[in-house]
Amino acid sequence: MRLIDSHCHLNLSDFDKDVAAAVERAQAAGVEKMVVVGTDLSDSIRALELAHQFSSLFATVGIHPHNVGSESNTAYERLKIMARDNRVAAYGEIGLDFYRDHSPRPVQRREFARQLNLAAELQLPVIIHDREAHREVYDIIRTEKGYLYGGVIHCFSADYTWARRFVDLGFVISIPGTVTFPRSQMQQEVVVKLNLDDLLIETDSPFLTPVPYRGRRNEPAHVQYVAREIAALRKLDPETVAAATSQNCERVFNLSG
Repeated sequence: MRLIDSHCHLNLSDFDKDVAAAVERAQAAGVEKMVVVGTDLSDSIRALELAHQFSSLFATVGIHPHNVGSESNTAYERLKIMARDNRVAAYGEIGLDFYRDHSPRPVQRREFARQLNLAAELQLPVIIHDREAHREVYDIIRTEKGYLYGGVIHCFSADYTWARRFVDLGFVISIPGTVTFPRSQMQQEVVVKLNLDDLLIETDSPFLTPVPYRGRRNEPAHVQYVAREIAALRKLDPETVAAATSQNCERVFNLSG
């Protein structure tokens, strides 16, 4: 299969000892490209370093809602400079997380809007984190014109109605390894009902490890199991799903190299 992992965190300390081996395992499994996602200044820097070290990796830069309360204006200026590097594919991971609430909600809202405007200025697609905040994420995207260059609703966790609304704004929906879990019926319904052109696949590694490796550290090689599960749900062959989601990812992020 020809695969792309549209969202992974090889820049985290979980991979400090074996990042090169993880990239090799992914390539051996057919994963041709991987998008390494920034969640604060330091791991955005690391993501870009990895993208320059490995030709199969692309970086994103941004500040996750968990971290928006602790980053300075200087951090945003540095991210803006980094975002102009040709190895940066998108701005993100940004958004709202009303499940864990690691940052105060007013701060999350303010900084989400700020980063959407920055992404628009940079003419980059965005990677959106939306957990238990679907209505507010949607409203802020529309208000701040965060949809101008498209992007991804990553690790999608809402129902088909919300998926359709985001797709109608020009976003694609990214599906992680949780789709393989027995109790993921709502996510599985989204996978079946959306057009294949509206789907990406991801690992979010080292998190959300799919069956049959659930309980272990996730890594990009395991994105194949997301493709296989979607194929089974849609009654397609895995190669078709892998090829389509890879083309979608290349289109949304304008990947080259």
